[in-house]
Amino acid sequence: MHLNIMPIANSSDTIDISSKNKTEDLANKISKKLKLGDIVFLYGEIGVGKTTFVKYLINEFQRENNLNLTEVTSPTFSLLNEYQIKDIKINHYDLFRLKSADEVKNLDLFEDNQNVITLIEWPQFIQKKPKNLIEISFKYNDDHQKRSVKVKGVSL
Repeated sequence: MHLNIMPIANSSDTIDISSKNKTEDLANKISKKLKLGDIVFLYGEIGVGKTTFVKYLINEFQRENNLNLTEVTSPTFSLLNEYQIKDIKINHYDLFRLKSADEVKNLDLFEDNQNVITLIEWPQFIQKKPKNLIEISFKYNDDHQKRSVKVKGVSL
């Protein structure tokens, strides 16, 4: 189900996410746009808010389906956390520890992507961009107190 939301951002807009409320608001808006088969690449430095964004996104899916909110952590060491939210499966990958494109190939990230929503932190080693791709680039501004994102592949 997709809601008609007036566009507030396009690929050239920078969105302020300096507060957790702003990060949560962005995650909630993007959650309304996602459907099975979509893939989201999350770029940005350590600590810039990628996992916090994913937490709010997954929690919004849970809230919309009247489920208890679960803890969402970074799968840095396991590489993958899976979330089943009624008929929606979300795969959350963190590829930070990978050293090469060959290691990415061994994960079969997109093998069953039509039946899941795939979220990938640190996608830099993925050589061929998949279809249904949304790219979110997180960055620190000036003094590391402010953060922003650019979203490509979906209008908000």
